[in-house]
Amino acid sequence: MPGYERDSFFRWAVPGRIRGRMRVDAFDFDLPPERIALRPAEPRESARLLRVRPGHTPELADLTIADLPSLLRAGDAIVVNDTKVIPARLDGTRTREGGSTVAIEATLIRRLGPDSWAAFARPAKRLAPGETVVFAGGAGTLEARVLAKTESGEVHFGFALSSAELDAAIDAIGHMPLPPYIAAKRPEDERDRTDYQPVFARVEGSVAAPTASLHFTPALLEQIRAMGVSQHTVTLHVGAGTFLPVKADDTADHQMHAEWGEVGAETADALNAVKARGGRILTVGSTATRLIESAATPEGLIRPYLGETDIFITPGYAFRASDLMLTNFHLPKSTLVMLVAAFVGHETQKRTYAHAIANGYRFYSYGDACLLERAPK
Repeated sequence: MPGYERDSFFRWAVPGRIRGRMRVDAFDFDLPPERIALRPAEPRESARLLRVRPGHTPELADLTIADLPSLLRAGDAIVVNDTKVIPARLDGTRTREGGSTVAIEATLIRRLGPDSWAAFARPAKRLAPGETVVFAGGAGTLEARVLAKTESGEVHFGFALSSAELDAAIDAIGHMPLPPYIAAKRPEDERDRTDYQPVFARVEGSVAAPTASLHFTPALLEQIRAMGVSQHTVTLHVGAGTFLPVKADDTADHQMHAEWGEVGAETADALNAVKARGGRILTVGSTATRLIESAATPEGLIRPYLGETDIFITPGYAFRASDLMLTNFHLPKSTLVMLVAAFVGHETQKRTYAHAIANGYRFYSYGDACLLERAPK
């Protein structure tokens, strides 16, 4: 799982960008609980796809993922995130002298070093620096020592294993970190090991799936390539911050969580060539979109990038590189809904979500998708 050695590559430093101020409750909406998908569509291409074209008539069109290849043109490019979800939820026990024990659930959120991780733990108040937790699952166990607790609520664990050995142990005993809105309704099972892993997954490091990628199959990708559309990969490790609510009342007061990403020189050069030839860039998911925008200069040139990004995109942001975005339907008042509003316009975003709810679209990680065209400048 890479992510802790970051000094060997060109980094295009980008601070979190916020354009303007808006009330967070402007991005709220009522979602019936039955609209939350607990399993992905089968087959994947049967998931519904809402095409959103600001300034066109009709603005919205009801399609399916199977229609995606026909919506692209020869010379276009799709950008996918090749991060791989790790089974980051660990169940363990803390034992103190005298024999008192307490069950501990930890979700790994960020690698700190070859043998250490930052995590969210429950109940964190029952842990103290220096204490040992034994995590168990299947036929294996993994011992960790509490290194520190932070003011933000993180617990830092130092493990008895390191590097590849630690990775293998986590894979053996860990559980897929299903989002809270799914985990609250059903337990994680073996199906989630494949259902919650994109077909592009290659580089271990995410604790949540880039969910727009879950719609793709090898057959669908072959159809897209047959249309003359090129495919390019970037890596952005999705952190647990993607599930954290926006607690501020104003978007300008929200601190965006940072996530580690990489845009290689080959990908940057290829995408610049696509733009130069008049092709469009379709970013698959909010993760690929945020990373490509982090790597782009104000003039739209995509540069190689390696490091963390905390870019925060809200209405008023001037997009630099992405022309189309494929994304799922997101939580009310989330930074992801704000990103959608920035891409198509706030009023179009509200009409899009109202249409999706009224017409039975399935929401969130295992739900349906929308194909967004960037609003005219």
